Amino acid sequence: MYRQALEDLKNWKNSRHRKPLIIEGARQVGKTWLMKEFGNQAYDNVVYINFDDNNAMQELFRQDLDPIRLLRGLELFTGEKITPLNTLIIFDEVQEVPRALTSLKYFYENAPQYSIICAGSLLGIALHQGTSFPVGKVDFLRLHPMNFDEFLHANDKAQLADMLKQGDTSLINAFGLVCRDLLKQYYVVGGMPEAVLEYISSHDFKEVQKIQDNIIRAYEHDFSKHAPNDIVPKITMVWNSIPAQLARENNRFLYGVVREGGRAREFETAITWLLDCGLIHKLYRSTHPVLPLKSSLDLKTFKIYLNDIGLLSRLSGLQPEVLLQGNDLFTEYKGALTEQFVLQELVCHRDIQIGYYTNERSTAEIDFLVDTGVHLIPLEVKASTNLKAKSLKAYIEKFHPAMAIRSSMADYRREEMILNLPLFAIGNFKTYL
Repeated sequence: MYRQALEDLKNWKNSRHRKPLIIEGARQVGKTWLMKEFGNQAYDNVVYINFDDNNAMQELFRQDLDPIRLLRGLELFTGEKITPLNTLIIFDEVQEVPRALTSLKYFYENAPQYSIICAGSLLGIALHQGTSFPVGKVDFLRLHPMNFDEFLHANDKAQLADMLKQGDTSLINAFGLVCRDLLKQYYVVGGMPEAVLEYISSHDFKEVQKIQDNIIRAYEHDFSKHAPNDIVPKITMVWNSIPAQLARENNRFLYGVVREGGRAREFETAITWLLDCGLIHKLYRSTHPVLPLKSSLDLKTFKIYLNDIGLLSRLSGLQPEVLLQGNDLFTEYKGALTEQFVLQELVCHRDIQIGYYTNERSTAEIDFLVDTGVHLIPLEVKASTNLKAKSLKAYIEKFHPAMAIRSSMADYRREEMILNLPLFAIGNFKTYL
């Protein structure tokens, strides 16, 4: 399996300023596989410790956190010799032993020559519950579900992925039909690695759906197992409302859709819990967009997206045959799936900020605003080949951006200052600016 994050990990290993690394991300996005695969590729030896229900590790980290003592204990537990240059130490499900997270400070300060990577389910929750380790003593890497580029690689379409990265627009238009068909498959399968692996081995969407159902059940089980009892029903209501929220024409999040008469104070904690778990993305509105985008965001008005388009398709009850039959994909649920896809592609770029725009009266909307640090780019999303973009043209006339993007199922072309970019190429938008 190809994951772009492997390159990030190689850069981390070779960095002169390397610190212990924490990999964040939702359950089932492939954190354990990534750590082990990286270890096998880049080190002579991998020492893997799973802290879940591990009494020996509880006891080892209960006492003082001197790295030399801890390393001896890890060697005794695993039967492996740990050497600084040749061994990768993996702490998995590390949230189960909070003092193991605390120990990262001492490894950084007193034994920085050792390579340590940590991950865990619901790690975002653990980090927000007062677990003690100083900011600045660790590196972070967020892992998302597989994006479309990684999906192409998994389907033995690496040449198509390279074509999209290189930006040869004549080839992109020539192979647009093939890319659009693969994109529709991705809308069904999504990017959860287990679902992708099932699809490339069996091409059976029903089997893929069984895996998606299991992932959704595991997420929902986490609600009741790990969240405070008083907010579990609220988390469930927010989670179940997301498909309906996105299906609305104006799909900003409304508490009244969660429950009639619902208010922010009732559901803010539930939304934060889902964010900390990595299960949702929250996108804020700007009515007066300026650089930096963060300075103009309205934190009371936002949209919520899921972490994976395949799970959104499944939660919405959409069947594969409906999704794959030509433009039927873009009938009842066209806006929701298309925006979800674009959002997933954009969040893989860690060097950008993302929001969306509406005017004061909410009569005109731009689906995404992309802050590259140099430019603030309006990005309008179209689910089919219809390129009418009244809101985008009004935005251009009012704010005069250096560049605007309209992404759709149509072919690539430039139109004055608007870049018409096929949806399947949006993950590589920087190549085409």
